[in-house]
Amino acid sequence: MDFDRVLAKCGNNHRYQYFLLSLYSLLIAMSPLHHFSQNIINFVPEHYCYHEQLVNQSFAQLKALYSQFEKPSCTRLDSIDAAGNVTLSEKRCDRWFYNYDNGFRSMSTELNWVCESNYKTPVGHSFNFLGCVLGTLIFGWLGDRIGRIWPLIGANLCAFVGDLAAVFTTNITSFSITRFIAGLAMDADTYLMYILVHEFVSQNLRVTGLNLIRSTSYAFGVIIACITAISVGHWKLYLICSSMPLLLIISFNWLIQESAQWLITRNDIEGAIRRLKTIAKFNKRVVKEKYFDAFRSYCQTSSTKHTAEDQNKFTDIFKTPHLRITIIRLLLVFRSVQLVGVSPYISFALSALPLPVAGLVQMKLQKQFGRKATSTSAMLLTGLMVAASGITLSLSKEPSVYLLVSLMMLSRFGMSVCFIATLLYTSELAPTCVRSRVMGTGFIFGSTVSILSPYIMHLGTYNPAVSSIILCLFFFSSAYTCLHLPETHNRKLPNTLAEGEQFGKHERMFDFLRRAKPVEDEDEDDDEKSPSAETRKQLMPDQTISS
Repeated sequence: MDFDRVLAKCGNNHRYQYFLLSLYSLLIAMSPLHHFSQNIINFVPEHYCYHEQLVNQSFAQLKALYSQFEKPSCTRLDSIDAAGNVTLSEKRCDRWFYNYDNGFRSMSTELNWVCESNYKTPVGHSFNFLGCVLGTLIFGWLGDRIGRIWPLIGANLCAFVGDLAAVFTTNITSFSITRFIAGLAMDADTYLMYILVHEFVSQNLRVTGLNLIRSTSYAFGVIIACITAISVGHWKLYLICSSMPLLLIISFNWLIQESAQWLITRNDIEGAIRRLKTIAKFNKRVVKEKYFDAFRSYCQTSSTKHTAEDQNKFTDIFKTPHLRITIIRLLLVFRSVQLVGVSPYISFALSALPLPVAGLVQMKLQKQFGRKATSTSAMLLTGLMVAASGITLSLSKEPSVYLLVSLMMLSRFGMSVCFIATLLYTSELAPTCVRSRVMGTGFIFGSTVSILSPYIMHLGTYNPAVSSIILCLFFFSSAYTCLHLPETHNRKLPNTLAEGEQFGKHERMFDFLRRAKPVEDEDEDDDEKSPSAETRKQLMPDQTISS
């Protein structure tokens, strides 16, 4: 009676699981308000140096006047005669005309962080990225050390404090501090909840519910973030609107149960059983005590009986040859799916449109063909789409707006499928005792590699095909790396480092083409329907753990 079987008896596709998914959907829908705040509050619209004689001029007239200068946005005029002739001033601009996009007044326009002061925004971005790296490491470590719930709450509180404190920002120092605090939550605010849900639902529900909800809720949240920015019209009001809902996450401490699967890795078997009994009660399932006794006995005699300290040394991964190379390959796969970012400001809404369709397609593919086939094929096809887009743009001298939008959305669709598929694949391959840290490291690795993105995009100014072909090669290499990872579909997933070391150890590159039989949920009063030892061995081949 292992964890998967006792969870099936308590309910792994019932009321509690749908309640968890609803809370996860809420969290994902709120996250874009925070994730895109950096871009939205620092958006710089079209602007020109202020002159009292140009107050009544339209922006079309201002553009025509200033376009004759080398730096039209930062050129200050001294005087303008009746004939329209101008003389330049040697002084720097200290005031500007701003063509507010949809009336939104950003922080950069209010504090005049343009021209000579435009360096302040990238400084804030740098501190935000630094906070993201540090926060993902810290909360990833805490997620495996003290549980999933409190680090999740802590990460979202950092987002709340960072965004709300930024309202009072008046200089680069305070702005950098608040962006650093907000950055601590940039990835940890959602992926810890993803792990928690992952550890309480059936394999089928992970595909049909977890990832589909992520894509649709995130798309909805992106659109809400854009509508909110336009509706409130001011960066301070936007930050208040983005930060206040995050206080709801505190209630998760009383609404949801700590991961029972994680508690087992900490040798807190009784704590895990208490959570399972609570879930069974929530699901209105009557589970006989003999099943919990069998589960207790299994935990005490199985390979999970290690000291908590041994189970939580992340560095021990690198002492396990097979698991070590598996984790490294996972990080390499994250390299491509994080490389290309989202378009800024209003185009966020357009980039969100393919997400629900991507989630639906990914769900169907993973359910039908498994994790490995889906991730590999998605990376190959996305690489081809990105390359085709670049080549098409290089051949089109003046591409239409419709062509550009279509290519952007098509590439965004492919990358969304890659990301969603890789997220589930990673969470299943990583052993429970280090799952939070492995996924956190994956996000960090992907974000760090994304630093290359501006340089790769810059190559597109010479020829759009060059940057696209480079990205295509990234996707192709990741697809090849993915082929060396073991399949997780319909397999018993590893909980400990020892199980992770044996998982798929002797699996060959194309063994995933031989599909495993699906694991069926068991009824609590029907022992005859339980898979036999021989069947369970087939579902997790070559995974005998030595004591």
